[in-house]
Parts: sequence; structure tokens; C-alpha cells
Amino acid sequence: MGFFKKKTNTKEQSTPPSQTNENSSPNDLKTSLQDNIQFVKNSLGESSDIVIREIRIGQGGSVKAGIFYTDGLTDTPSLQNFIMESLMLDIKGTGLEKKLTPGHNILTALKDFAMTVGEIKDLTSFDDLFTSLLSGDTILLIDGYSEGLVMGNKHWVERGIEEPASQTVVRGPREGFSENLRVNTALIRRKIKDPSLWVESKVIGTRTKTNVALMYIHGIANDKIVNEVRLRLDRIDIDGILESGNIEGFIEDSTYSPFPTVFNTERPDIVAAALLEGRIAILVDGTPFVLIVPALFVQFFQSPEDYYVHTGIGSLIRLLRFFAFVIALLAPALFVAITTFHQSMLPPALLISLTAQREGVPFPAFIEAVIMEVTFEILREAGIRMPRSIGSAMSIVGAFVIGTAAVEAGIISAAMVIVVSITAISSFVSPTYNMAISVRILRFGFMGLAASFGLYGLAIGFVAMILHLCSLRSFGIPYMAPFAPFNVSDQKDTLIVVPIWKMFTRPRLINQTNVVRQQDPASAKPQPPKNDETRE
Repeated sequence: MGFFKKKTNTKEQSTPPSQTNENSSPNDLKTSLQDNIQFVKNSLGESSDIVIREIRIGQGGSVKAGIFYTDGLTDTPSLQNFIMESLMLDIKGTGLEKKLTPGHNILTALKDFAMTVGEIKDLTSFDDLFTSLLSGDTILLIDGYSEGLVMGNKHWVERGIEEPASQTVVRGPREGFSENLRVNTALIRRKIKDPSLWVESKVIGTRTKTNVALMYIHGIANDKIVNEVRLRLDRIDIDGILESGNIEGFIEDSTYSPFPTVFNTERPDIVAAALLEGRIAILVDGTPFVLIVPALFVQFFQSPEDYYVHTGIGSLIRLLRFFAFVIALLAPALFVAITTFHQSMLPPALLISLTAQREGVPFPAFIEAVIMEVTFEILREAGIRMPRSIGSAMSIVGAFVIGTAAVEAGIISAAMVIVVSITAISSFVSPTYNMAISVRILRFGFMGLAASFGLYGLAIGFVAMILHLCSLRSFGIPYMAPFAPFNVSDQKDTLIVVPIWKMFTRPRLINQTNVVRQQDPASAKPQPPKNDETRE
């Protein structure tokens, strides 16, 4: 809540309005309540959802006041029970009523004794008034005062905490972020009850005025990276921010790279784990997707479930994801290269079988692969956009019907359908959607190189991709760390997952001030009881 405070002397006597407005700017609130009401109405175009209520308070109703709120964004029961009832009913017959006269500082008395709302802020300008009013707060203006009160009682219909749809796990928490910024910060604080977990708030967007929160653990996060994140956020000058993807486009290091350099997630446990490693989270009001920086290549193959299951199972699944990444990227290109240029690499029986399948097929292998890949991408996109009750069924049935019909019609060979199907299934193994999209984009480039130069073109393209990955940075951190530059101590959470008691240090390139996160692994490892102790 904010309050209008009229200039007063030491005896709390009111100053004439003419003196308070001598040096005021057009953006400052006026001392006349009617002038303020008219300005608000004109600026908002007499909008029907803006409610303005004029009331009288004080002894004998001698003081005129105005209450402003936005219908649908304000908690109406709270407004009636804790604001209007306090102003119009609760103060009657009390000593406070005598102070609510033109000869006293009314706003100070209301703020200190009458208002039972938790959040109260001062208000002095129309810009702050419109921002608070359109955010769901209640505004209180008093006639004769060029200041006012902002009372925090936002409330709107919102989606509850549900399981994330984009990052599901078999074992682990089922809670996900919602579209409410304050709910999201609370979900993270439930997991990290540390006073060093700091939250910095920013408002981005000249028209949307979107609330953005910066979260990091002071003393663990690298101060240089924190300052760089602040700098990039402060440089954003745009009329509106509607989703965290808008923020991502402004702060990412390589805009035109197919690989993402900013990580996003719907899961509070992923954000909490990233904060404990020294990373920084960016939360945007109105979206359940939280940004995490810096983001490294290996991070896009990690799932929270890797750390909740047995170490051997987690390592096997992690290796499977990297293997699926290679299949989804290179399988069609390898098939095109071998069947077009390097038939001698195939066993004679397999070569005869493939040749018999391709008999009568009018297109080369590259055109076959392009047709099937484009068809599957269309089916996948259609399945996402259609209603969920029929979307998945339509994708499966459509792929089966089209694939079978294409083979029977002699347009596509059966082997190509198998290769494209394995490739599509492998692309779904990736735990992050944006890395899967990168693979889908690069797949067509590798197919073109394979059709033009065979395995030589494929090797050149793969080397070029590795060089590009090594050249990327995410807020100054090498994208391929800890592979390049190679760091032995950080290999415990890359291709495999070591036991949790061995992860006693944080990633060294990300964090350089508070590296050790637990006791020495030799003493942390559970010790089995001796035989004598077991018998006892």
C-alpha cells in the first residue's frame, strides 16, 4: 500500500493545496480528488473494468476519499472486509475518528492505525498509480493530498500446481511451476530454505510491465555471471514481454545457432539443483517456464530422475540418451550415404535385400528420406496442435497408414520407413524439447551432405558441428564444458552418473568461490556394519 501525504508542519497541520502543487510535474498526483479521478478516467478511456468508488470518512464524514481497483484482478472480499469496512465502519466511535479531520495528517493515521492489509506502499505519481492499479492493487486517494496509498490485495483465477507436461518422470516430485510468479518463487524456497537465496525483481516492458525475478544463491553463484545477467536484462527495451521465450531471445549468446544456450524447465527440483550448482534462474510472471543460465551442452541430456534412482540405472539411461541423440542426428544420413555411394560396406545378403526393396522405387534414397522426414514432421506437428484426446492417436494411425500405403504403392522402400521410424523414436528420448528441435533441424543438413559427398561429406559436417559447439559460450562459460576444456573432476555427472556421495564439488567453471558442497567422499560413503555388530 502507498499513501498520499500532504506537506505538513511539525504540528501535523495541513498545507494549503496551492502550496503543494507549485513545483509539481504533470505526472505527479494532484491535491484535488476530483482532478485525480478525472485524469484516471480519461487515461483509461472510461474502461468498464476500472471501478472508482467515492466515499466519506472521518468525523461526520468530513473527509472525501476515493478507492480505485480493477475488477477481476483485485480480491473483492478482502477489499470489502479489510479496506472499505475499516474505513467506513470500524473507525466510528473510536479515538481515531477524531484524527481523520482536515486539521490532521489523515494518511499517516490511516496507515498506522486503520489499514489491516499486509502490504502498504506509498504513491506519488500517476505512473505508479496505473502500474499498481492494473496489477490488481487497490488505490486510496484523499482529497487535499498529493500522495496516496497502494494496498496489496491482488487476486485472479489461476491454474493450480500440476505435474509438468513437458518433463515427466517416473520417480520424483509431481509439482510444476504455474503462471504466478510469486507461487513459483515460493516453490523454490520450499526446497532451498537458505537466507542466501536472493531474489531480485525487475519490471520489463514499457506497456506490459512484466514482473521478472532473478534468483541465485549468494556466495555460490559467480558474481561476474550475476552481473552479466543483470546487465543483459537491463538492456532490454521493448513494449511487451509475454513469455520467458521473449527474454531468452534477448539474453542468449548465439541467436542464430541451432543449439540452445539458455535452459528452460517447468520443474522446481531442476531449478533448485541448478541454483545449488551456482547457476542463475530467471522467472517471468505469466509463464510456467523458468530460464536457467549458464546452460551447457551436457545439461540438456540430464533428467532429475537420474539422481533419484540407482546409480547404475541412471548411468545406463544417460548413455542411452547420448546414443539416441547420435541416431536421431545421423541415421538417415548414414543410410543415404551407404546406399548411394558405399554399397560395398554392406554384407552381400543385406545388399541384395535392399536392392530388391528399391526395385521399382522412382526416387533416389535422398528424396525418399526427405519425403518421409517431412511427412513425419507434419504428422508430429499436427498431433501437437490437435485436441489431446485425438492428437496422439492421429499421429500413430497417420504414420502407420501413410507408411504402409507408400511402401505398397512403390513410392518408398520398406527399409527407409524403418530408418525414419527409428530416427523419430530416438528424437523423443531427449528430455528437453529445444535440443530435440535442434536435432530435427540439423538432420536435413546431414542428409544433404551425405547425398552429395557420401561418408566424406558426413564426416566433414560432423567435424564442423563439433567445432561450432566448441566455439559457443553461455554467459562466458564454454558450451562443451567439461568436455572442452576437459575437466576430470566434473566428469562425474556427464556421460555417467556417479553416486551422490561422490559429487562433493560443484562445476568448477561455473562456480569458483564455493566449490565444495559436502564432506570428503571417503567419510561420506556409507560403511557396512561388521559381522559382529550384525550379530549383536
